Amino acid sequence: MLCACYAGESSFEVKTEADSNDITEHPHDDKTRPHLCTVCDKRFTTKFYLNIHKRSHSGEKPYVCTVCDKRFTSKKNLNIHGRTHTGVKPFVCTVCGKRFRAKGDLNDHKHTHNRDKLFSCTQCEKTFATPGYLNIHMAIHTTKFKCTECGKCFRCNNDLAVHRRSHSGEKPFECSVCSKRFTTDNEVVVHGRIHSGEKPYKCHMCDKTFSMLCSLTLHLRVHTGDKPYKCSLCDKSFNVSTRLRQHINCVHNNRRNHLCPYCGMQFKRRRNFVHHSHVHHGQV
Repeated sequence: MLCACYAGESSFEVKTEADSNDITEHPHDDKTRPHLCTVCDKRFTTKFYLNIHKRSHSGEKPYVCTVCDKRFTSKKNLNIHGRTHTGVKPFVCTVCGKRFRAKGDLNDHKHTHNRDKLFSCTQCEKTFATPGYLNIHMAIHTTKFKCTECGKCFRCNNDLAVHRRSHSGEKPFECSVCSKRFTTDNEVVVHGRIHSGEKPYKCHMCDKTFSMLCSLTLHLRVHTGDKPYKCSLCDKSFNVSTRLRQHINCVHNNRRNHLCPYCGMQFKRRRNFVHHSHVHHGQV
């Protein structure tokens, strides 16, 4: 049975056992964890958390947002997601004042004020600023969920199964309007907004709306001035990765990949090449 929940911020703040405790495993917690996942060997303090964790392997997502139809494995994650629609960010950084929807995001952000990388990989010499980044990296050293086609490793069997579709070409999810097919159910939901015109993600600072969460995230940097993509060759920073790549290619890279077939001139930027091509308009 699907559990739907969205009627303003209050409905997202219903406290449950899952809301008051961290579902994931704490490596420094001394509590006894008698409940073992037979798929990935993670241990949990209660059967309740184990059952929620199992959904990461089965792909089950019983909690559905009634605004954008996105699905989640736990009510806690649904509550956090709901704030993307309401704009509520209850967790604030005491250093810079930046606000976050989830406490975990705030904890990760705090490490940006401390440039030391405190979390070390036990398999190699790499260090990371947050435990989350370390956990993602650790998948490199395991062969439990490894793709036999390309060797890429994943954190759970469900992620591996989705990845395998990139090799097989399997697209089991179909749009009911145009019959276009997709590899994941979430891609169908996002694609469906092309037909409906729905834009469920609203900026709480200027009321602009977006069809995808990633678009809202990029837009918010206009207001915050956040530029997370820093050039390793100079001190310039950018709000999107594409602008960083353009900067490196145009400023630090001498390669000129755009060749005019008529006069042999070469250009770093395509737009400069296109502008130049008008000189030869009569020859085209």
